[in-house]
Amino acid sequence: MPELILLRHGRSEWNDLNLFTGWEDVDLNERGETEAREAGRLLREEGDLDLRVVHTSLLTRAIRTANLALYTAGRSWLPVKRSWRLNERHYGDLQGKDKKETAETFGMDQLKLWRRSYSVPPPAMAADDPRSNAGDPRYRDLPEGTVPLTECLKDVVARVTPYFSDVIAEDLRREGVRGGAVLVVAHGNSLRALRKVLENIDDDEIAELEIPTGIPYRISLDDSLDVLDARYLGDPDAAQAAAEAVARQAG
Repeated sequence: MPELILLRHGRSEWNDLNLFTGWEDVDLNERGETEAREAGRLLREEGDLDLRVVHTSLLTRAIRTANLALYTAGRSWLPVKRSWRLNERHYGDLQGKDKKETAETFGMDQLKLWRRSYSVPPPAMAADDPRSNAGDPRYRDLPEGTVPLTECLKDVVARVTPYFSDVIAEDLRREGVRGGAVLVVAHGNSLRALRKVLENIDDDEIAELEIPTGIPYRISLDDSLDVLDARYLGDPDAAQAAAEAVARQAG
């Protein structure tokens, strides 16, 4: 049966600074590199796991996490596909701002609404804002207006779903991959979007789902790509503690 492994990138430089990151291309910090290698160890020690192909976003923290994890797992040679559709959610005008200071300015209720509401996006970034990604060469071939100025999770689901249906699902069904596993290395919100689609999580429940950094999530699927079983690799208590740590980041 096909299997899908979801891996959130290791901690980044801005995670430790408690800043909204979104589409900002921030690198891993030392802890994040360690998390990526640990993820690779967990993948390697799953004796019945046969990784066949990898998908990542276009952001450095996901790409480097994939590279470090695959090297540790002994699978650096795997084919890799990358897409902007797996990028983190765009946090609009909040990108680069301190989460705790944002909570103090607007209140925790408003911050939680912006961070975890399914359909309410943060304030949009101005089109001429120097932080805009419109001029980034990695997005130059996208149709005009594709690069967002803000997103809610509903928007991320809308862009992730066709990539899963048209690309990832085809890899899961492909003859050379069937019986093996597809690894997706991405971000908290793009992985929440994938899990919402795969696990039929409703809009209210998805707002409370926290995804820890650097811990692979193994999903067994049937031939129709319906979920049969899903679990984090390694110690489940460690995964729960890491998820709770993510929830506390706003301060």
